Amino acid sequence: MDIATLRAEHADHWKKATAIRVLAIDAIQAANSGHPGLPMGMADVATVLFEKHLKFDASNPDWSDRDRFILSAGHGSMLIYALLHLTGYSDMTLEQIKNFRQWGAITAGHPEYGHVQGVETTTGPLGQGIANAVGFALAEESLRARFGKKVVDHNTYVIAGDGCLMEGISHEAIGLAGMQKLGKLIVLWDDNNLSIDGEISLSDITNQQLRFKAAGWHVQAVDGHDPVAIDLAIQAAKKANKPSMIACKTHIGFGSPNKQDTSGAHGAPLGADEIKATRAAYGWEHGAFEIPADIKSAWEDIGSRGGADRAEWQTRFDTLSLGGARNSTV
Repeated sequence: MDIATLRAEHADHWKKATAIRVLAIDAIQAANSGHPGLPMGMADVATVLFEKHLKFDASNPDWSDRDRFILSAGHGSMLIYALLHLTGYSDMTLEQIKNFRQWGAITAGHPEYGHVQGVETTTGPLGQGIANAVGFALAEESLRARFGKKVVDHNTYVIAGDGCLMEGISHEAIGLAGMQKLGKLIVLWDDNNLSIDGEISLSDITNQQLRFKAAGWHVQAVDGHDPVAIDLAIQAAKKANKPSMIACKTHIGFGSPNKQDTSGAHGAPLGADEIKATRAAYGWEHGAFEIPADIKSAWEDIGSRGGADRAEWQTRFDTLSLGGARNSTV
């Protein structure tokens, strides 16, 4: 789906997704370092995931039955930082976004666990995030078997790139997940056919969809810029009784007139002129780091939506007797 269609047919979605993109390109430009291509390419997928599916409460990041979101492709860290800021995580202020990759800021080049609320595990070393996610999903299965679905019933979502899937550790993790039928694990693959060196065919010929199917996964493929198709695919994945992989066909650097679909969008700032041209392509008339109040408010509503679910969960949890102890972080 192209920008014109998105803007015409999915205007509300487009505004929210574009807020992610512009925060990413502005922060990376200010730092003169970073990876804009993934946040620009996966913003539509992330918007659908956070708005329609992810169970979380930005005001209570440690709620134990929250869904887990893991950015395995950690080099695209501005995607998760933008999401955390927009949805209202208290520590991810606009100043932290403006100080991306600067000394003393929590917005490191790759997301680091323990430094940022909402970052579930340190990622960046390729393959580490998807392997960790299999462990998260195994833990969820174990806890649910012990304490019951009423208090343990969450999904683990992963955004992974081509590099994550090329690493050997991903093979072992994917095989284990398929063997254990981890139906609460959903991998969203950023299928953009590009790496830092150029087209994936320069380094890999693996048919990833067949590979996941061979390992016992539920596999789908969608246009990663079509919010309706993304939503339907995630719905189907949540119903599967096995782990799911959704191949999201995206354009790296989506909307950049001169760098979209090139390795130039992968690991370097777009540059002032290209950012200006990209803003024009987006129809985004606001300045650097400027998010209109209505768009920020819409994102904050998404961030607070899980509060009711968390309160209901707490009521259910309080009816349990866990060896005489009640602890909402169990």
